[in-house]
Amino acid sequence: MRTKVTSIEKGNLYEDRALSFLLRQGQVLVERNYWCKWGELDLLMDENGVLVIVEVRYRKNDRYGSALESVTSTKQARIIAAAKHYIVAKKIDQPIRFDVVAITGDTSPQWVKNAF
Repeated sequence: MRTKVTSIEKGNLYEDRALSFLLRQGQVLVERNYWCKWGELDLLMDENGVLVIVEVRYRKNDRYGSALESVTSTKQARIIAAAKHYIVAKKIDQPIRFDVVAITGDTSPQWVKNAF
């Protein structure tokens, strides 16, 4: 009997939470967990013709910094590189923006549009 939740399962749980939140805000899911050699894009959403690349971050508490603070400049650079790959691979020709959905503990998601 296994009771410990793996980090992948935990990540999927909070991505599910973020996805449900964004769907309630009127966004449409385009793709989830896009992988390339530069990294992963958690959620790719459409909001009125804008491709929204969403980074989902979770922290159990703020002891070592908030979920939002964990999106460092290094992390941003990896997301941007992966987004460039996605845009070329999928031949995307629409405006894009980068959002973050941060969840700390059991609080409601904090949605930052145009986060970087």
